Amino acid sequence: MIPTLETRRLKLREIVKEDAESIYACFSNDNVTRYYGQETLEKREQAEAFVDFFANSYREKKGMRWGIELKGKKGIIGTVGFNALSHKHKRAEIGYEIHPEHWRKGYTFEAVSKVIQYGFQELDLTRIGAVVFMDNEASNKLLTKAGFQKEGILRGYMQQNGEAHDTYVYSILKDNRQALHDDFM
Repeated sequence: MIPTLETRRLKLREIVKEDAESIYACFSNDNVTRYYGQETLEKREQAEAFVDFFANSYREKKGMRWGIELKGKKGIIGTVGFNALSHKHKRAEIGYEIHPEHWRKGYTFEAVSKVIQYGFQELDLTRIGAVVFMDNEASNKLLTKAGFQKEGILRGYMQQNGEAHDTYVYSILKDNRQALHDDFM
């Protein structure tokens, strides 16, 4: 079972079948998927497949995905976690999304900061990377604020709606990372 993490305002917890409706609410929204490298969901069953994918990824030690829940409220508002997790090479890529009703409230930064801390302290990762559409200004700013450094451009790296997009690649290293904001921890 994926460990539960807490911040001042959030509970990061295992994603369960009952979260499929909240996942659908996120991934059926064009504003969420616009920079995600994935098509917008059309059926609730697709969200149920996400729940299974996240669970299988954790079971196979290839990734970890938490549901983001506001403390004191039931239901998730988004997800955050590691993809392409390699214990051998001590690295992972971070990914996240949050429903637009909760944008610009600092929740994503708070969740990302806690997951980075967990990755370095509990998983003993050396590197956490991120791949972001160049036009995704909010995510590019969030990663920079969290201490990530832009490493370069991956040309034609992500497909969205049948079109290739360039992305930025970022990383944060355990040895030289900037201090995360402890007020969220």
